[in-house]
Amino acid sequence: MKKVVSYLVTVALLALASSLASAYDPSPLQDFCVAINNTNSAVFVNGKFCKDPTLVTANDFFFSGLNIPGNTATNKVGSSVNLVNVDKLPGLNTLGISLARLDFAPYGLNPPHTHPRGTELLVVIEGTLLVGFVTSNPNKLFTKVLNKGDVFVFPIGLIHFQFNVGQTNAVAFAGLSSQNPGLITIANAVFGSNPPINPDVLTKAFQLDKNVVEYLQKQF
Repeated sequence: MKKVVSYLVTVALLALASSLASAYDPSPLQDFCVAINNTNSAVFVNGKFCKDPTLVTANDFFFSGLNIPGNTATNKVGSSVNLVNVDKLPGLNTLGISLARLDFAPYGLNPPHTHPRGTELLVVIEGTLLVGFVTSNPNKLFTKVLNKGDVFVFPIGLIHFQFNVGQTNAVAFAGLSSQNPGLITIANAVFGSNPPINPDVLTKAFQLDKNVVEYLQKQF
């Protein structure tokens, strides 16, 4: 009996250690690992090559431009997202964080989407946003109207949205818990994949007429 208990305790501790050691963005083992795109004098870490530390400058940790409003006129849904991830700010590599500016025209929408590798923390700077996320099955909706200064969190991987319910422009900033959180916009993924999903699959899944499905696929 003691051997069984000892074995179970060992398994439990190993499972706990494994869960603590596992992360979407591994913890760095050095002060920084500035990402570069070539392999000259570089070390490969977390999907990016590290720049030689002796060649790193302050500009590797700097990004300018989030004061500039995004162009919402070119987007059908009236929103613009400027994501500052590791591809734009090399110093983010291995640090497990990124930032985005979100601009909304009146009644503009950041449509339902997910970030497969990051939790999102959103703060409203101007305007009024209706936000929400949907849990995994049985798909409960959590939604809230946010005003200037309000904060809302969207858990990693869950479908969420932001909608400007005001008659003026809205601005928000979002922090994400990954240097590269990823983005899956639901409508685009389902109706605009390349190659397209067989219309019969979507007709069955959404219980729609096949002509409606084919029309939707043409929109994306």
